[in-house]
Amino acid sequence: MAIPFHCTCGALQGEIEPSHAYARATCYCRDCRAFARTLGRGGDVLDGMGGVDIIAMLPAGLRITAGRAQLACLSLSPKGLLRWYAACCNTPIANTPRDRKLPYVGFLSHCIAAEPGDVDAAFGPSRIALNTASAEGQVAATPVRTALGVLRIMSGVAAARLRGRGAANPFFAAGSSRPVVEPRVLTLQQRADASRPSGPA
Repeated sequence: MAIPFHCTCGALQGEIEPSHAYARATCYCRDCRAFARTLGRGGDVLDGMGGVDIIAMLPAGLRITAGRAQLACLSLSPKGLLRWYAACCNTPIANTPRDRKLPYVGFLSHCIAAEPGDVDAAFGPSRIALNTASAEGQVAATPVRTALGVLRIMSGVAAARLRGRGAANPFFAAGSSRPVVEPRVLTLQQRADASRPSGPA
């Protein structure tokens, strides 16, 4: 059964299918923090160690049902991931590769409209910690779980490509690798400013 999500103000709404999830993890990389902080939403998205709870999934399992005009995109570099958010309230939504042929989206779980226990029941708790060396505090590495999670993601992506399930993607124009919104690329200074461990804001 699909689970609803929405941005903070509610203008952008959608739903995701738990059956399309590859894995769930918390990422502590500087780029994920920079994304949240560039939008001024670090305090809402990041945990106490600067991590972001992400559900890795097949793009076809994510649908935008209202407020599509609010969808916006930025990238931390000219060739970096496309990072999607709601322009109405700067709510981070998801990350995707620039190549549509890779059927992957990293959905930020903070905008799921469900209780934490229900999210855990649908996707499993986040037991994988990625990029722990970049955490803003001591976070235990999970090498075995990480390896298994990466394998699940790679297997899911490969299976989706073989079965032709990667075509449906709400972030790209139909039949092309052109994003539905032109990404705003940060300058080197903007990226450096957002990457500094200066607090959650």
